Amino acid sequence: MEFSFRPLTPDLWPALEDLFGESAVCSRCWCMYGRIGRAYRKRPGEENKAAFRQAVQHGPPPGLLAFDGDTAVGWCQLTPRDAVPWLDRLWQLKRVDDKPVWSLSCLYVRKEYRRQGVTSHLIAQALEAARRANAPALEAYPFDADISPSASGSGYASTFARAGFGVVARRVPARPIMRYDFR
Repeated sequence: MEFSFRPLTPDLWPALEDLFGESAVCSRCWCMYGRIGRAYRKRPGEENKAAFRQAVQHGPPPGLLAFDGDTAVGWCQLTPRDAVPWLDRLWQLKRVDDKPVWSLSCLYVRKEYRRQGVTSHLIAQALEAARRANAPALEAYPFDADISPSASGSGYASTFARAGFGVVARRVPARPIMRYDFR
């Protein structure tokens, strides 16, 4: 299957709406967890949606969409780590060092496209986008399915390991901080 990838810009907002509209989780969070933490749960989904739309409108693009033709089939939030400040408030995910890394902090694949390699393709595209932006490294915060069978909106450690990411910290067994260094 051939996929195409595009940064999320205001003109692609309807594609993201269509993608997230199917998911009860996405339609509530709208990738706001890394920005405001658990407070996203206390706000109506429409408020989170409006806040994320503002982020998209003000730019830079906060991530990448995967397409099958004209249909958005996957998403990854890809930003400098400073754009997702809530991560620093979590002891499990606090910064490992002062390196100005980029973060791949959220992944979502349309249900009927799961287990078809969309996540791996999104990770590869995120690596290229971060490299083009001169990021020194790209971090991810996946779950380790060998330790915890939890569903994950941040991907699985094995997928990131296959893409060349290594564990740089593991403050809790099931949630490593993984990094791909460009230099």
